[in-house]
Amino acid sequence: MSLPYRTALIVGAGAGISAALARQLAAEGLRVGLAARDTAKLADLAAETGAATFTADAADPASVERLFGEADARLGEPDVVIYNASARAPGPLASLDPDAVRRAVDVTAFGAFLVAREAARRMEPRGHGALLFTGATAGVKGFPLSAAFAMGKFALRGLAQSAARELAPKGIHVAHVVVDGLVRSARRPDPAGKPDSTLTPEGVARAYLDLLRQPRDAWSFEVDLRPWVERF
Repeated sequence: MSLPYRTALIVGAGAGISAALARQLAAEGLRVGLAARDTAKLADLAAETGAATFTADAADPASVERLFGEADARLGEPDVVIYNASARAPGPLASLDPDAVRRAVDVTAFGAFLVAREAARRMEPRGHGALLFTGATAGVKGFPLSAAFAMGKFALRGLAQSAARELAPKGIHVAHVVVDGLVRSARRPDPAGKPDSTLTPEGVARAYLDLLRQPRDAWSFEVDLRPWVERF
């Protein structure tokens, strides 16, 4: 089943999940835009997929508005928007730097709001679109030494729930994807003696495309993804 969309914008693009998404969306024939603070790291991926790149700070309202204006001009208004940006400020509560925590929450949650707002402005008049948020285990349960990440991901999940209830009746598919496990990479392969114990970026990306293929009489709001050996 082909995707009922034409243009996708991935905010917080880089290696891993977003790179796998760019490849699979491009293979489906979508025009793809990749947004990040550092676009130099996206050069090879952009060349491979034909994607356009955009420099943006997801936590800055003016930067996000400019990003969508540039994407409209170069790609056309995106009818798929994926928020993949997040930031961490790990450490004990008593010694956390407030500025670092604020920045982590700004990137993980406030930036998602800014992006969702711009997406809704474009999708609502058409009555069509998809808005996907990359969540994490930390958005379901908080872990020690990870307060800032939990704050951001819990807020992200709340934003996604609110947006889904508001926008789904207007024809916009909103979904939150709980990535419940470590994601495999060249720097983080499966641990020795525990093969197949991490998520592959390609497998996660396929789940996003499965969401995008859902007919509107059977939309999912939330899916959680984990390797088959993950405890939960």
